[in-house]
Amino acid sequence: MHLYCKAALFIGGTIAGPVAVKLLGSRDAKKVYTHTAAAALRCKERIMGDVEKVQENCADILADAKAINEERAREEEAVFVEDESLCEDIAEAAEAE
Repeated sequence: MHLYCKAALFIGGTIAGPVAVKLLGSRDAKKVYTHTAAAALRCKERIMGDVEKVQENCADILADAKAINEERAREEEAVFVEDESLCEDIAEAAEAE
């Protein structure tokens, strides 16, 4: 019985192989492949458009963050200069006494 099963599978595969090749190479199948490829390309274009928008937003965020850090550094520098001049004034006052 086991031999009959193997023989049936072999014969079925031998018949199904050429039929599958003809079906996959038919005009209708090629139309399906073409439409599927076109849909995939449209999907890719939409995704790439979204990716570009995200990249632009990230660049804007990065530029804003750098501007904030530069402003904060300028403010800290101004406070440091004011503290330094205050220390110099105190030192001069102490020397004058």
